[in-house]
Amino acid sequence: MLENQISGFVAYCKVSGFKKKSLETLSVRLNQFNSFVNHAAVQDIASIRYCHLRRFVADYRQPSIHVKKARIWALRQFFHYLTLEGLVVKNIATDLAYPKIEKTVPHFLTAGEYERILEYCASVADSQRGLRNLIVTMMLGTLGLRTNAVISLNIQDVETKSGLLWVREKGGIARIMIMPDVLNALIHTYQADRWEVRGPLFLSRRNKRLSVRSLQALFAAIADAVGIDKHLHAHLFRHTAATQLTVVAGTSICQQVLGHARRSNTINYAHLNPQRYADYMRCHPFIKEDAL
Repeated sequence: MLENQISGFVAYCKVSGFKKKSLETLSVRLNQFNSFVNHAAVQDIASIRYCHLRRFVADYRQPSIHVKKARIWALRQFFHYLTLEGLVVKNIATDLAYPKIEKTVPHFLTAGEYERILEYCASVADSQRGLRNLIVTMMLGTLGLRTNAVISLNIQDVETKSGLLWVREKGGIARIMIMPDVLNALIHTYQADRWEVRGPLFLSRRNKRLSVRSLQALFAAIADAVGIDKHLHAHLFRHTAATQLTVVAGTSICQQVLGHARRSNTINYAHLNPQRYADYMRCHPFIKEDAL
């Protein structure tokens, strides 16, 4: 019933500058809503009531809390478009309240755990693939790059003479990063045996661009070899980079390295370092023995 309206809405969002990921989310959720209203025997758009929206958000296919949130966002945007087109009088979706998502405690690697990972990767870096794994691990844990930013790197994105890295982040944002000297030297060595001047920087066994699945297999192998019981993934390394960088450089520098537009996002990543907390408590003037 809503196929034409959804198509027009997606076209409207493209013109309005919505990101690709947002367009995909809107399309998926609204197509689900179209299936829902068809099964609910709704005659036309004007017959859609607030109770239909609530049932779709809360009950249709037993959604998770994150799916509920995405559905509400999609419905709010869609009904706003319908009001602009004069197809409905009021945006009834604005009355839908976003569900409260409980914040989880983020995990990160301690300095000792990350050093063990680097030591292991360095010990097996006697081949091209081993050197690649060491570089990828350092990029994730020191620069805090996301998975897609790492695997999308091309040879022409790296300038070892000046130590600069051209990174493409989510949302199509590109920025220049300064590489640590050690990482820069490793990349220079990694590129020494390659004659290509363009193309993927990191290759798989089949000489294709490194994939997300390959990274997941790499993390699992590292965890088994080092004996870390944490589930290794790229975001864990990103939290680790933020936590350690905040200690030595502060939140402002950490924000620049992570590429956050908002300082509040950086604070969510830069957790209180337990070692720094312990050092502070040992120096606290009111809990020393001579103060009692």
